[in-house]
Amino acid sequence: MATRLPWSEPPLPRPVRRRTREQRFQQTRFQLRIAQAADALEGWAINPWRRISLLLIVLLGSLVVGGSLGSITGALAYFDPISAVVAVLAIEAAVRIRRRLLASRRDRLLLQLLDMARIGLLYGLLLDGFKLL
Repeated sequence: MATRLPWSEPPLPRPVRRRTREQRFQQTRFQLRIAQAADALEGWAINPWRRISLLLIVLLGSLVVGGSLGSITGALAYFDPISAVVAVLAIEAAVRIRRRLLASRRDRLLLQLLDMARIGLLYGLLLDGFKLL
């Protein structure tokens, strides 16, 4: 071994290996089941009629949720600002999730379902607002 002189430079530190998000967490059975369910739904929706019917069900379901959210909070009268904040936060969260899904380019069905839910919620709220005019 070579001796080090006091005025010489210290040895360089070893590089720190950064872990990716996938390496950080342990794969649990629940995570595997969710991934399998998403893959099974994607495989089931290969048929265009099934895909359209699934998208239509999500659109109409979120339309009902948007309309009932406006109607129920309008009847209670003191929950209006709270429900408006919840609706805006839900739509903004969907937009942020949409950006991440667009970057992955893998889950097209999930992206379409998210878009249908967002459109239905917004349309349901607007439709309920027009009813009040």
